[in-house]
Amino acid sequence: MGGLETYARELARALARRDDVELVVVASRRLRGDSLVELGRCVWVAGDPKRRLDWVLADQVAVPRAVARAGADVVHFLASTAAVAGHVARVVTVHDLAFLRHPRTHFGVRAAGMAVLVPLAAHRAERVITPSAFVADELVRFLRVPRGRVAVVHEGLGRSVDARTATGDLPRPVAERLAARPRPLVLTASAKRPHKNLARLIRAVALIPPHRRPLLVLPGYPTPYESELRALARSLAIEGEVCLLGWVADRELDALYARASCFVFPSLYEGFGLPVLEAMARGVPVATSDRASLPEVAGDAALYFDPLSPRSIAAALERLLADENLAARLRSQGRERARRFTWEACAEGTVAVYRQALEVAGSSFRA
Repeated sequence: MGGLETYARELARALARRDDVELVVVASRRLRGDSLVELGRCVWVAGDPKRRLDWVLADQVAVPRAVARAGADVVHFLASTAAVAGHVARVVTVHDLAFLRHPRTHFGVRAAGMAVLVPLAAHRAERVITPSAFVADELVRFLRVPRGRVAVVHEGLGRSVDARTATGDLPRPVAERLAARPRPLVLTASAKRPHKNLARLIRAVALIPPHRRPLLVLPGYPTPYESELRALARSLAIEGEVCLLGWVADRELDALYARASCFVFPSLYEGFGLPVLEAMARGVPVATSDRASLPEVAGDAALYFDPLSPRSIAAALERLLADENLAARLRSQGRERARRFTWEACAEGTVAVYRQALEVAGSSFRA
């Protein structure tokens, strides 16, 4: 599930390493045997977590019952929705308001559900965690959540760097295209959703003269929007320069990072931006959008562009590919920047929010 899954797994691992928290994992029976459920005491609930209706029913009915059986003090909902009622202190992490700010982000019934469930969760929970100050401001502005109930807790580095996996083989479509014509590889790791702005990125690549044009590689889980991206590349006559991959194994993704000349992230809206940190930690120079949370995460360790302008994106790519001094500086600054974001710090901030939620819930329940 991309960033949501990374957040759930890495935060749970960091919490399990602490001696001031007893972790209870509420999980679908379909996760039996998964390493996540071995981190603490486990309470099983029914349903398929990949079916949105099952997820909603679990949030509202099964999870509160499971939490009561477990005798938990706090229940933390990790994916923007939460039970609207309960007698245990509730904390919810709201990752972004993309469903509201960019309605095409989600498809079908999920979009309507998010529009109802996320505001309810944000207003009913004792405390709300956001991964960036940008999202905190969005909650206050658009959902009217009182600022004092929102805590900013930055996430850690997505996937840790493992030098062994960087020696893996490139995905076959990428290797074949590079063998046919050697050129720089520009990487972006992203779900195929409209707010990720991949269409303008493809247009930007088309603006680069053919003799300097890199190979743009786009791994990430597929969505119905992907067909539009493929059609766009064909209409611009650059389908040979755009390699749309599906979900790739960690070893293949690390091989792509190792081979990439730069990483580009043109998103119009991000609650945090884990792929930017992953690229920085691996010493890949980053060019990214100047919108949403991305400047908050990347700081001075990235080259910024206007994501609404394909020409601005193309100019940033060409500059980063041609200027070795700039690329070297961003490699160094990127590694240093990525080291500031740890899951240990995320867990520390999260536990502080649990304590605040307990205090608020205690007063509320007594009243």
